[in-house]
Amino acid sequence: MKALQAYFAQTGGPEVIRWHEVDLHEPGPGEIRVVHEAVGLNFIDTYYRSGLYPCPLPSGLGSEAAGVVEAVGPDVAAFKPGDRVATFGPALGAYATARITPASGWFRIPDGISAQTAAAAMLKGCTAEFLVERAVALKSGDWALVHAAAGGVGQILVQWLHALGVRVIGVVGSESKAAMASEAGAETVLLSGSPDVAAQVREITGGIGVAASFDGVGAASWPVSLASVRPRGTILSFGNASGPVTGVALGALAAAGSLYVTRPRLWDYYATPAESAAGVARLFDMLESGAVKVPVGQSFALTDAADAHRALEGRQTVGASVLVP
Repeated sequence: MKALQAYFAQTGGPEVIRWHEVDLHEPGPGEIRVVHEAVGLNFIDTYYRSGLYPCPLPSGLGSEAAGVVEAVGPDVAAFKPGDRVATFGPALGAYATARITPASGWFRIPDGISAQTAAAAMLKGCTAEFLVERAVALKSGDWALVHAAAGGVGQILVQWLHALGVRVIGVVGSESKAAMASEAGAETVLLSGSPDVAAQVREITGGIGVAASFDGVGAASWPVSLASVRPRGTILSFGNASGPVTGVALGALAAAGSLYVTRPRLWDYYATPAESAAGVARLFDMLESGAVKVPVGQSFALTDAADAHRALEGRQTVGASVLVP
């Protein structure tokens, strides 16, 4: 079987993405061969491509995909040909029409969830799951701030928090994205370019501040998070869309009210098979119940991945995006 797969041999802009055709052998022990129906597009893909997150080169690209099992290795009992499955990594190489991959990274998709939804939801949804349910302890009635609330992870975070009774203030980059954050469950939506977002957050919360700030933007939003969180609250800095946060002064955390700060990574919360299975099951429960919806905002042809990266980095996408083989 032949498959088209993306790779990059040097770091840089979207132009470094290349394609080659490969022959896929029969899967070996512990492996399955999956034909992809949809591939997830995520900001972390641009981090690997640009070199912000180092990886051995040449490398495949992408970690999230959904498809159908075509063949299984001799010792694989968890799957059979014809099973609908999805993965969110950690192995790179999802930008492909098909591939041979370890069976341990895949999960069976419930019948009510489409391949495009699974590909759009796995990485972002599991990120939201561990951030909301394991990285911080929030209770119904607490206030939370979500940066980039109309983005792929942001919309899921807003919906998840809202479903748990947390009151959400969303921050978005434009008026056109404000309605999406509101529809997801944000009680109030602020524009990131406003003169003093943190002051508005304080006013909305009666001067107290939010219990947690979910910040995937990074350097540009760090000052807002620092000034918006209530005493003994938590900043969850989980992304670098505007660049990494550097030079954090511990004294500033004390001055702001003995704040907690975490820079969490998905794979530290999905470190064992049991943790991964529980997190994915929780995500699928939220999707099947309708508490969380992951609409695909836009789709690109798989071989247009470079253009998809340009759109993603140019903040021209809304919500989740997928690549379609």
